[in-house]
Amino acid sequence: MKLRDMLALTLVAVLALGTLGLAGCGTAEVDDEETTEEVDEAVEELTGTVNIEGSDTMVNLGQAWAEAFMDEYPGVDISVTGGGSGTGIASLINGTVDFANASRSIKEEEIDEAEANAVTPGEYTVAYDGIAIVVNPDLGVEDLTFAELGAIYRGEITNWNEVGGPDKDIVLLSRDTSSGTYVFFLEHVVQDEDKDAVYSADARLLPSTQAIVDETIANDAAIGYVGLGYVVPEISVVKIDGVASSVEGVQDGSYNVARPLFMYSAGEPTGAAKAYIDWILGAGGQAIVEELGFVPTS
Repeated sequence: MKLRDMLALTLVAVLALGTLGLAGCGTAEVDDEETTEEVDEAVEELTGTVNIEGSDTMVNLGQAWAEAFMDEYPGVDISVTGGGSGTGIASLINGTVDFANASRSIKEEEIDEAEANAVTPGEYTVAYDGIAIVVNPDLGVEDLTFAELGAIYRGEITNWNEVGGPDKDIVLLSRDTSSGTYVFFLEHVVQDEDKDAVYSADARLLPSTQAIVDETIANDAAIGYVGLGYVVPEISVVKIDGVASSVEGVQDGSYNVARPLFMYSAGEPTGAAKAYIDWILGAGGQAIVEELGFVPTS
């Protein structure tokens, strides 16, 4: 029996009794002390530590998962830190973490490096994310084409008046090169028509998704990209080809700046690490995905 099935087990017995000319029913007293002890013992037996590092897009999600799991299994200690997908995968390669959170796929050369260190990465798709294109609400730009978005980030469009906005120089905000979102946006937006294209030299490379949110709020000429779970009322989401980033748009494929989110394991998970990834992929973990504005896997 799987651990989660054992924890869900309940034992109720109902006995209907009838007597002369009177209808009555009562509940048979069942000693469920043994079942309770089994459940408590199973929870107590799950112990260990799980170390996770990587994607800043996923850090809030990862911390919410960890807190909920540790509430359920107090014998397990889970540590979650950000730093970017590349940083997490590097730690996985070096054997210093159990999982790397990544908002991009692991690269072939990274797999080779890991295997050279006797680490075989295991890939788990744990959620989906729509990358929201965000601006300051005072800018007044509500819609861009996918082609315009790429041209802006390549530095080919440099003033908002070229796309129907005010006469202001565009302030480009991007994640730094360690970010999986940076890599995804480069490959799927900046390089859409030219695989040798690069970000504009004027793009400001910021160390976290939250830094992009904060700068967009403060700068009425800024444009940035953030995971859907980071959208707040103080910033405006720009539609791309008439479609705004949303859970529904990611699910039905109508929003095309979207990607899967991964957790990479150091080999085949066992013990607490296996219980944790199973829980994330199950109903409990996926409910938190939805609560935080990301898209569940099913």
